[in-house]
Amino acid sequence: MADLDALHSRWLTAFLRSRDDDSSAPSPHRYADELLRRWQEPQRRYHTVAHLTAVLDRIDVLEEYADDPDLVRLAAWFHDAVYLPDRSENEERSARLAERALPEAGISAESTAEVARLVRLTVTHDPAPGDRNGEVLCDADLAILAAPPAAYAAYTAEVREEYHFVPNDAFRAGRSAILRQLLGLPQLFRTPYGRTEWEPTARYNLAAELEMLSTAEDPAS
Repeated sequence: MADLDALHSRWLTAFLRSRDDDSSAPSPHRYADELLRRWQEPQRRYHTVAHLTAVLDRIDVLEEYADDPDLVRLAAWFHDAVYLPDRSENEERSARLAERALPEAGISAESTAEVARLVRLTVTHDPAPGDRNGEVLCDADLAILAAPPAAYAAYTAEVREEYHFVPNDAFRAGRSAILRQLLGLPQLFRTPYGRTEWEPTARYNLAAELEMLSTAEDPAS
């Protein structure tokens, strides 16, 4: 179970290092409380505080590759802050939440724009070459694909639970399309660490899941 007090402290650390002017800004604690409330909403199964913690942990591993790791951390906090499984605009709504909250909290317009840009990048997980902040956030978000077998199985089960309202055939078709798209990418991970440490295992996991879904689709199996 995620340590909410530890998450609260991690928010404050990244936030205070990113804030330019605190002369009239509200207390940063209120923003941590609101974000943590969102990350604990009942419709979530995978996109929970556990996922947030994991992404932040991976950013810590990858921070040397980022131009501004604290802004990447703030983007991690916002990247699924709005999450409704039956809606397609979650990333956009999350980015807009950041654009409203961060200036009010004393974060500069330039830093706010970067956080919002990073949040929107998680739609495609396809940062441009040289986008060091984007590479770190996307790699951190996708690192679950390289999890050990039991953790990967738990991840796929949680994703299915979030989409419980989708019929099995439609879910298998949609999930298979996502897996094929990912496997078709020249590389899943953009940081040197991600390419070395996560890429081979992630491709194995994706291929194994795709095979399992294909077998489930075959009535003769």
